[in-house]
Amino acid sequence: MAQPSFVPVSLPHVAMPNADWADAFAIRTSSHAITPEMAAHKIMSNRPDWVVHLMRFRDLVVRPFGLKSGARDSTDPNIIGIFPIMARSENSITLGLDDKHLDFRLVVEVQHDSPDQTLIRTTTLTKRHNMFGRAYLATIMPFHRVIVPTMLKAAFPQ
Repeated sequence: MAQPSFVPVSLPHVAMPNADWADAFAIRTSSHAITPEMAAHKIMSNRPDWVVHLMRFRDLVVRPFGLKSGARDSTDPNIIGIFPIMARSENSITLGLDDKHLDFRLVVEVQHDSPDQTLIRTTTLTKRHNMFGRAYLATIMPFHRVIVPTMLKAAFPQ
């Protein structure tokens, strides 16, 4: 079974040159005809129930602060999961949101290493705007570092 791994990422990053925090995870799959958009859909649609409940709880907690909770129009082709598409290229797709506490990007990259091996890499980038953005990121980070690999493994189990 494929296991997600932490991979190094350096800043600045082309998807968000002003980011001040980043991490990345990758997984290998035998899905050889997958595009970045297909990979992003697969990752976002394979959220375990506990992640869905955790995100709902997050939305309730941050609502009084006026923070965005993500897009909710599942029929919009420019939204994947709860995130608007910010950019597309042949090998990557960038999802994200800008808010008053921080700006966020999720970059899903696809690298076809051989006819039967594809590397899927997710890079999370943030630009914290203020003390609240720093506190928010510090609070969610332990969850983030479990959620992303869990979603990758659920999306690409082989």
